[in-house]
Amino acid sequence: MWSVDTPWPAPSEKIRQLIRSGAEVALNTRDEFAEELRNAGLNSLRLAPFADDPALAENVRRVNLFNLLHWASSNIQEPGDRVTVAMHGENLLLAHDLVRRGLDETALDSYRVAESVAWRRWTQICFDLSSDAGDLRELLNVTVQSISTYIDDLVAALATRMEAARQELSSSTHAQRSAAVSLLLEGAPITRARAESQLGYALTGPQLAAIVWTRSTEDSTHLERAAQVLTRAGNVGHRLTVVASLSSLWIWLPTRDIEMTEEVDRELSKIPTVHVALGRPGLDLAGFRSSHLEALSVQRFSDRLSSPHQVARYEDVQLAALMTADTQQADDFIRETLGDFAHADAEAIETLFTWIALRCSSVKAAEKLHSHRNTVIRKVAAADQLLPRPLSDNFIAVAAALELLRWQGDEATLAS
Repeated sequence: MWSVDTPWPAPSEKIRQLIRSGAEVALNTRDEFAEELRNAGLNSLRLAPFADDPALAENVRRVNLFNLLHWASSNIQEPGDRVTVAMHGENLLLAHDLVRRGLDETALDSYRVAESVAWRRWTQICFDLSSDAGDLRELLNVTVQSISTYIDDLVAALATRMEAARQELSSSTHAQRSAAVSLLLEGAPITRARAESQLGYALTGPQLAAIVWTRSTEDSTHLERAAQVLTRAGNVGHRLTVVASLSSLWIWLPTRDIEMTEEVDRELSKIPTVHVALGRPGLDLAGFRSSHLEALSVQRFSDRLSSPHQVARYEDVQLAALMTADTQQADDFIRETLGDFAHADAEAIETLFTWIALRCSSVKAAEKLHSHRNTVIRKVAAADQLLPRPLSDNFIAVAAALELLRWQGDEATLAS
């Protein structure tokens, strides 16, 4: 680590201009750059078990982008100068998030992995800026020192903040609940009586798990509001809540069902950035585990497809989740099965899906869609003309492709 007492070397004016140009290139390719850093960080040994957690993965992505923008912006303004760590915003949020997940400072080794990726990408940028051997030597010497020092300073600051966060949590009931839930989900030998004492929640009877989450930590204050809506919908007076991260809550309700009435939909629609993933109800400790694992599966599925659906149940997405384990193959299947109809308007797609779901009954489909029977017949016939194969010859595949298509969000568009 570069000592604060050691004078920071000043690059020549020519090298300062090259650094500024390179930093501008980094900013212009920041999304691709940040994605490489994210994948490197999550694939490191300490964070690999959490790579499938959408909330943590998104936090890591935001932190990498935040630090990339900070380093590059600093080198545009003051090229070659030592970059001061911005220990606020995304870095501060991630420090707290890692502690909540039970990780210690060794998790920060992921920054070393990301550093090597950043250095490889920066080297490519530098070789595109100049072919002069002397200039490249000075440029690389100055910037490798800058990058490595910034990472050293960042890791040290994060470690200090994590220790403070750990002290804050150690005296709270949240730490006890998180520890007990982790043991229960792992199947560790913790007695029911001890777990119930730490959780303040009975592990007998019906158990229904939900995950309330958001893709933006700016909306995390709305999570509790959504949890209250679900509690009322489950017609129960209490629930178990664990703060899984700054952007997600794990919830268990002692009920067999959550009735998603129009009123519940209306209340949740007031907080559109919050999503709800529901497992199937179970009984006792086994149901406590299985329902939560199913809710996690739903959350990952919804995040993977950027699904526009605010609420998703395991039984609704189970088939689609199986078919989208490989998203590229799923997209290929939709494109090959639906052809031009994959790009039809939402009303046409919804009409065909409803018609198929109601066993090809134009009367029932018209009733559900508040339309006329002849309108449904006409739209189904128009859809048939757009399909690569006649609907009657490929009925099951079309139904499956429509099931996938309806869960996809705007970000999961198909290539033409």
